[in-house]
Amino acid sequence: MNRKNDRLTSSFKDPSGFIFKKDGVLYRQINPCYFEEYNFFKSSMLYDALVKKKYLVSHEEVETDKDKIIIKPEHIDFILYPYEMSFSQLKDAALLTLRIQKTALEHDMTLKDASNYNVTFHNNRPIFIDTLSFDKYIEGEPWVAFGQFCRHYLSTLLLMKYNDLRLNSLLKIFLDGIPLDLAVSLLPKKTRFNLSIYLNIHLHAKMIAKNQGNFGKKPKLKVKKVNQSAMIESLISFVKSLKIDQDTEWKDYYSIVNYSENSFFEKENIVKEYLSKIKPGSVLDLGANDGHFSRLAGGFSNRVLSCDIDMMAVEKNYLNLKKEKNKQIIPFFMDISNPSPSIGFFNKERDSLISRLTGIDAVMALALIHHLAITYNIPFFMLAEFFSSISRYLIIEFIKPGDSWADSLINSKDRPELFDFYNQNNFEKNFGFFYKILEKKEINDSSRIMYLMETKKD
Repeated sequence: MNRKNDRLTSSFKDPSGFIFKKDGVLYRQINPCYFEEYNFFKSSMLYDALVKKKYLVSHEEVETDKDKIIIKPEHIDFILYPYEMSFSQLKDAALLTLRIQKTALEHDMTLKDASNYNVTFHNNRPIFIDTLSFDKYIEGEPWVAFGQFCRHYLSTLLLMKYNDLRLNSLLKIFLDGIPLDLAVSLLPKKTRFNLSIYLNIHLHAKMIAKNQGNFGKKPKLKVKKVNQSAMIESLISFVKSLKIDQDTEWKDYYSIVNYSENSFFEKENIVKEYLSKIKPGSVLDLGANDGHFSRLAGGFSNRVLSCDIDMMAVEKNYLNLKKEKNKQIIPFFMDISNPSPSIGFFNKERDSLISRLTGIDAVMALALIHHLAITYNIPFFMLAEFFSSISRYLIIEFIKPGDSWADSLINSKDRPELFDFYNQNNFEKNFGFFYKILEKKEINDSSRIMYLMETKKD
């Protein structure tokens, strides 16, 4: 099996192994230096326990010799990164990491890597995807990944809770988690009076600063397994207790939108009609708000990616989907005007969001085009090019001038006359370079038109 040209750069830092693709299928190679830990991982029954609890991605061994072990992990359609997660998604990822460490200790192993990139969402629940993150537990050794857990999860969750939900975007800058001294400088002073926050963030940051420069002189701490388990339980209770209630612009979009009851019902029926005609296996719902139309798409598709620029709308969507036990839809944060780029060393550690949006059959862009074209000044031509690069079909709603939302956006500009380009003819002309219009229907009692489009073949 030739792996050299198919090796993925996201795992280049791990000496224990790496991931690669062959014929479009993802594999992981385990190097000899990790054979002992991997074999103990299996013989201790930790792998079976984690897979049974749906904590860890399952795999099958496909090749074994003295130089390598090749495993084929369960396929996951879409990899979600931490800076694209809502508060409760990141919270659930943190809880999963803690529960995995607790389970590992019960099997005489420990989680050596608590990176938030090791957790993604599959069937709308968090799942750990790094099989090589486990070491044998040594009696008395503290949890080596505790500091990483605090940087990757605790600091981020606390900044989102006490400061602003959007601060998880700091993870795009700090790939190894938000430094604790930075978190301390940003968190309100009242957090010092919360014992858990004081011990895990404020005091922890002081200890790091105190020991700076003492390279190779790690303090010889001894922590009994029972005490470490109690610490993990305490962290689980604390993370569980974290809640948010922040108002944002689009959190309750469908309660303030300017459709009549009949026109909204008609819009639903048109979307259903279009979906039934194209029968998409997967849908990307751009500007999904609380996921109303994502759920509608779920009746026609196996998989729906439901994204929005408003963190509280994504949060509401995720919590409702959890309550419904909906496995089809994965909500996430996305700023369409500035989607997550490729980042890290040589821009190859973390892939761009666009490169991860693969296998999408249809894009839905409902009540969105006026925001992108007017608020963000993105030309119709570029929007059409963007949408057509993702999928074959497009279900899009055009809001004509005269609609109160479109007019308010135009009138908020310093020179409204410069937005004469925003009209139906110009919209159809520019999208016509990339698409052929299959259907076009006006929504009664509104200034809105629904289109079904298909990309033109080269």
